[in-house]
Amino acid sequence: MENLEKSPQIWDVAVIGGGPAGMMAAGRAAELGARVILLEKNTTLGKKLLITGGGRSNITNAQYDVRTFLQKYNRKDVQNDKFLFSAFSQFAVKDAIDYFHVHAMPTKVEAENRVFPISNSAQSVWDVLVEQMKKYAVHVKSNSPVTGFEMENGKIIAAEIGKGKSQQKIYAKKFIVATGGTSRPETGSTGDAFAWLTKLGHIVTSPTDALVPLAISDSWVKKLSGLALQNIKLTTFQNNQKQESHKGKILFTHFGVSGPTVLNMSKDISELLKYGEVELRLDLLPDLAHDTLNTRLQELFKTDDKKKTKNALDAVIPAGLVEAALVIAKIDPEKQNNAVTREERIRLIDVIKGMPMQVSGLLGADKAIVSSGGVELTEVDFKTMQSRIVPNLYLVGDILNIDRPSGGYSLQLCWTTGFVAGSACVSNS
Repeated sequence: MENLEKSPQIWDVAVIGGGPAGMMAAGRAAELGARVILLEKNTTLGKKLLITGGGRSNITNAQYDVRTFLQKYNRKDVQNDKFLFSAFSQFAVKDAIDYFHVHAMPTKVEAENRVFPISNSAQSVWDVLVEQMKKYAVHVKSNSPVTGFEMENGKIIAAEIGKGKSQQKIYAKKFIVATGGTSRPETGSTGDAFAWLTKLGHIVTSPTDALVPLAISDSWVKKLSGLALQNIKLTTFQNNQKQESHKGKILFTHFGVSGPTVLNMSKDISELLKYGEVELRLDLLPDLAHDTLNTRLQELFKTDDKKKTKNALDAVIPAGLVEAALVIAKIDPEKQNNAVTREERIRLIDVIKGMPMQVSGLLGADKAIVSSGGVELTEVDFKTMQSRIVPNLYLVGDILNIDRPSGGYSLQLCWTTGFVAGSACVSNS
């Protein structure tokens, strides 16, 4: 990454932000013949990409029907699929998977259609993107935090790096902003671009943390750190009123709970917390009705009647949860099965079907997987990712006000919008 010549030059495309969307956009524009410079505030590219998916990088979700896939970006009050369809009709899930396969990165599909590199390493994804940029001579300028733009006749003519006497200006014909949102600020995602875009005339919804692990106050939860449970139903309650339920995988941590199901519910839980306390209830056996579970427990207690309850219950629920379930149900774990009363058994069933946990809060931006908020979608032409406010500006990835669940949807948004912007900013020249 050599130093730029001191004499001013005008690039065809300047990409701001070296995350997944920015690298995809830069590589694509350069492949089509543009002279591209990528400006990155960090010393290295793709810091957040390398920690996605627990360091394995969940690159997409293997749902190939575009309309079905796009429904995952909708919320109760917002239908984002109508905006995204134009972009995804150009580069969708199969295109992204094929892209990585062509560049010698094989993939595999795991639970809930999550797609990962066979290497189980986000480094493999990083390598593909960086090699593509090298192949087509993208000039990467690191340690270059953009602080604003220079405008002329309603268009951007330069990106400003630094301030005062040390300020540099990078001139280009087209600019792609791929700076991300505000999640994981230690990776460089600090929402810098929102101030510039607001100054340019864009409406920006203040970003909030989305897909965030939950802090739980119950002490028994923290004792289970590292325990993962599959096929669990999680239901939120406020003022003893049921709010919503989701079924899937959860992970106990030293601070509370995480995992895909928790992350996908976190934004709604954040809203509920504004109005009061929130309780989560875990249904450990969502496919088993109360009466069926009752019969199963009766048979267990009869068959192993001399066994201590704490040593028998793991035949029904995960061993790690046995002691907590018994304590919550107010049953002495040392009690023999034949001494468990009907009232105690009914309480135990209620706990197994709705183990209560008190939410004490959400972890902050440093633990958020993504943030929500950003540029309003009505201000972007999704056929090109071009700003409707500034004609030579393109907006991609997490800079857009699009909520998405965990499971590969965030990175797919980066691949799609980056590819479309990289293509369009060259073809529109």
